[in-house]
Amino acid sequence: MPNGEPSNVRRLALSAKRAEDRVRQFAADSGNVILSNHAIQRMEQRGFDDTDVHNILRKGIVEDAPEEIRDGDWKCKVTMRMKGGRHAGVVTIILSRGKLLVMTVEWEDGR
Repeated sequence: MPNGEPSNVRRLALSAKRAEDRVRQFAADSGNVILSNHAIQRMEQRGFDDTDVHNILRKGIVEDAPEEIRDGDWKCKVTMRMKGGRHAGVVTIILSRGKLLVMTVEWEDGR
């Protein structure tokens, strides 16, 4: 069997709520947050700073169930209403080793 698991064992999907809990837990320590080069470029283009990203990760919500992209690594979007009423989203990978990899940062309203 692949990975040594019996054929009748199924991996459980990560719920949106559980993903949100993990993101908030890991983001509590900013040392657990890794910004990709793409995310840094988008932050500069779209007017976000490190504080914005960390606040979104610590206080935002995960509405949709995350997608498992590798064994134990999950991709999700964390969203939050920002000052001024705009909604922002941070696409992040919850890494199995207890870190967050921020892939991009975007305005949800497309302005």
